[in-house]
Amino acid sequence: MKKTILSLSLLLALSIGATRAGAQVSVGISVHFAPPAIPVYVQPPCPVDGYIWIPGYWAWDDDAGDYYWVPGYWDEPPAVGMYWTPGYWGWGGGVYSWHVGYWGPHVGYYGGINYGCGYGGAGYYGGEWYGGRFRYNTAVTRVNTTVVRNTYINRTVVRNVTVNRVSYNGGPGGVQRRPDSREQAVMNDRRIERTPVQQQHQQVAMRDRSSFAKLNHGRPGTPAVSRPVTNMSRPNNPAPHNPAPNNPTPNMSRPTNPAVNRNRPVQPRTVQPRTVQPRVVQPHPQPHPVQPRVVQPRPVQQRPVQRPVQQRPAQQRPAQAHPQQQGHPGGAPHGGGEPHGGGGGGGEHHHR
Repeated sequence: MKKTILSLSLLLALSIGATRAGAQVSVGISVHFAPPAIPVYVQPPCPVDGYIWIPGYWAWDDDAGDYYWVPGYWDEPPAVGMYWTPGYWGWGGGVYSWHVGYWGPHVGYYGGINYGCGYGGAGYYGGEWYGGRFRYNTAVTRVNTTVVRNTYINRTVVRNVTVNRVSYNGGPGGVQRRPDSREQAVMNDRRIERTPVQQQHQQVAMRDRSSFAKLNHGRPGTPAVSRPVTNMSRPNNPAPHNPAPNNPTPNMSRPTNPAVNRNRPVQPRTVQPRTVQPRVVQPHPQPHPVQPRVVQPRPVQQRPVQRPVQQRPAQQRPAQAHPQQQGHPGGAPHGGGEPHGGGGGGGEHHHR
């Protein structure tokens, strides 16, 4: 179902085509069944002035034996005045081969594939270089107007847009289009290969299992992004690759360190319960507020005890004085007092 080298029959077919498109063939990638159709998606707005749209495409993973979708994205060209020519799948010699995309001063031949977003199968009408700056045709290109203001509108290029989304050229059901005179003329232009950022972006897509056609059935969940996903590839790629080159030198010192490293994590774990002990100490201040509460009822009990003690002797003392007063009425019943009183009175009269 697949081959790892380009067959001689494919080279012969390319030479018979009388074009130099064969220089764009990616040697080593050939598949015996066609890739899925180009999915229809909404282009994200251009986030930075001067970026150019790189349309999404189906790539091949030899290990998985399946096509996977590389999302479209906005990217900075390697130099001012450079355009992007998308890659495409071409049928020849009984196999489908991948023709790698490239940067150049003109948009070259890309198999007549309708990638959308300005790449309708021939040339690029989503924008153009003018005076050292890239202008965007907002009739077919979405931009962030708060950032990108160098725009124009040209709706004439949209008149003959086809809805064909076949992703390969030639073969059964493929796009039957050969390079025109303009595209043949620009085949001699200076070309710049894909940048490392573009290559990393494709690697990230290959690591995403949901991007494979067998799982998404030709409908990827992420057909396009605003920027290349290189930031995601750096944390993912170093994980399997960086430890290998970085470990050889640390491994020389780690034979003695693993025991130390294993003890060190145990110590902080034993220290953590120690930090809980001061939290247990916090309940101790609670008895202190309880003690003054116990002391308060004690003076309340002493006060009622002292008050009745003072009142009872005060009532007994006047009780002793009343018997003295009772002595006077007690003398009246005796009768002897009154005669003495009378005698006293008589005495007084006698005195007079």
